[in-house]
Amino acid sequence: MKEIISESMQALKEATGFSGTVLAGNKEEILAAFSGGYANRSEGSLNRADTRFGIASGCKLFTATAICQLVEKGQLSFDSKLRDCLPLEFKNFDQEITIHHLLTHTSGIPDYFDEETMDNFEDLWTDYPMYRVRRPQDFLPLFAEKKMKHETGRVFHYNNGGYIVLGLVVEHVSGLAFSDYVEQFIFAKANMKDSGYFEADALPERTAAGYIDHEDGSWKTNVFSLPAKGGPDGGAYVTATDMMKFWESLMTFELLSEKTTSILLQPHVHVTNDIYYGYGLRMKLRQQDVEKYILMGYDPGVNFRSVYYPKEKRSIVVCSNKSGGAFEIISGIEKEII
Repeated sequence: MKEIISESMQALKEATGFSGTVLAGNKEEILAAFSGGYANRSEGSLNRADTRFGIASGCKLFTATAICQLVEKGQLSFDSKLRDCLPLEFKNFDQEITIHHLLTHTSGIPDYFDEETMDNFEDLWTDYPMYRVRRPQDFLPLFAEKKMKHETGRVFHYNNGGYIVLGLVVEHVSGLAFSDYVEQFIFAKANMKDSGYFEADALPERTAAGYIDHEDGSWKTNVFSLPAKGGPDGGAYVTATDMMKFWESLMTFELLSEKTTSILLQPHVHVTNDIYYGYGLRMKLRQQDVEKYILMGYDPGVNFRSVYYPKEKRSIVVCSNKSGGAFEIISGIEKEII
């Protein structure tokens, strides 16, 4: 893909030391397309338009879409109780938790990484090695026995554990491994040929390593900072092009019916100010109308932002293989082209 970058964006790219790939527009018109930095610093391999990047929590929307597909098939409902969807006993969880509660981060269950009490994601793996975490059930020892964090349905509290549980529901109901389900029924349907849930010790070609930079100028990769394989709460790899394809497929009802898509995109829970949460994504409202849908993903060595403007039918995708930079880049693009 030909690089499209304005002088102001070039200056911002250089000023931030951006490492990653950017794509903005739609399938009819590309308004910005550029890359920067290295996919592999040791080998000197540059990031390109077809580089695959981890997107951390940006892929909670894939999990929400999978759940919605199963609801469409009549295998679940949004009001289904968790206790009726999984043959697992969560002895400390509220028995009234529903699929809707899990999708909207209002279940109140404990999280395996609570951003209110933990600062460093890497601390999770001190006693529980990350190389053992390759399936959704591998996360359960980190939170399944803990007590409830909040009363069910009372408050929005961002919760990775809730999406792990949703992934287990997908597996139980569909009979497929979670990653297989998403790759077959979402990535394949959206023609996302370069995307997948790859294992850190078996990455395919054109996959960017994630880099953690230190103040003294040294750096390391994130290979020992994240689970060996991503899951329902985050960790898929996509190209910027594939992520734009996903937005297009979702918004043209190729993945879900128009009715179910509208439910997924509905502002179900107030988060803060003019930001609301639907199923798997945030949205910014202006006078009761959705101005934009928002995806974010942050992990050590991973920084992802993507937005979709329904009125303009345009998306912006910013994938970075450093711990920062995506917000500054996407904010600059929004000011320039939206």
